[in-house]
Amino acid sequence: MSALTFSMNVTLDGCVDHREGIADDETHAYFTRLMDESGAMLWGRTTYEMMESSWPQIARGEVDAPPALREWALKLEAKPKYVVSTTRSDFPWTNSHRLVGELSAAVRGLKERTPEGVLVGSGRLAAELDRLDLIDEYKFLVHPMIAGHGPRLHEGGLPATRRLALVSAEPLSNGAVAMHYRRAA
Repeated sequence: MSALTFSMNVTLDGCVDHREGIADDETHAYFTRLMDESGAMLWGRTTYEMMESSWPQIARGEVDAPPALREWALKLEAKPKYVVSTTRSDFPWTNSHRLVGELSAAVRGLKERTPEGVLVGSGRLAAELDRLDLIDEYKFLVHPMIAGHGPRLHEGGLPATRRLALVSAEPLSNGAVAMHYRRAA
């Protein structure tokens, strides 16, 4: 079974608000590499709708965007995108699919069908998947700022402390640090 990797921008105080963090070419190149290394994206409905509201237009060239953003948008357009939702069933964005069935079984099935791995980019969904013991790796881009507000990582808590093993830590020139952890044995 392939790896389920949770990846997200996060500030030093744990804020995962998409408006916080450094949104430059280096940050976009980092997330483009992560997406290239995975076989599919997995989001909750809220994240899907946020992404759907802008990236398809950038991919089609309807909105001016710097080269790094356009590259991300084009690759995202081609990438299979799976969405967990109990309130919406139609996902018209190219290569988008609703993940149906009981969450744990559906995600395990997706991992089995996606040998290149699955990248999760939704905070609330990732917290639920972590409670179900399904996340294998964590790749956070830690930004050098304190937001002073939420939402924060795992606000709803976990049943137990999750021990992780450091795989790598790579500082970016913009001051952010790319942290890669795996579940500890």
